[in-house]
Amino acid sequence: MPTVNPVKEKKSRPSDDVFFGWKTILFNCDCHTFADVIVQLLKAIRCTRHQAETIAWQVHNTGSAVVYQGPREKCEAVAAVLEDIKLKVNVAQ
Repeated sequence: MPTVNPVKEKKSRPSDDVFFGWKTILFNCDCHTFADVIVQLLKAIRCTRHQAETIAWQVHNTGSAVVYQGPREKCEAVAAVLEDIKLKVNVAQ
């Protein structure tokens, strides 16, 4: 009788673009205009203007918003762009 070797399932590894547990959080402050925040979000996360406006309103209304999720290095890069104009941000796991 022939033996059958079970096929082991390969576990796929997430790519660098998949959420690894890191996030960039933007906090509300009264020292920047909506226009300033929107322009910086466009630069940092390369989203649409509508998405940037939505995030800016969420930050204004709730005090903070997760603006990016992904690998730590990318989250830190996003935070650095936002910090260029002294926006309050945090990178956390």
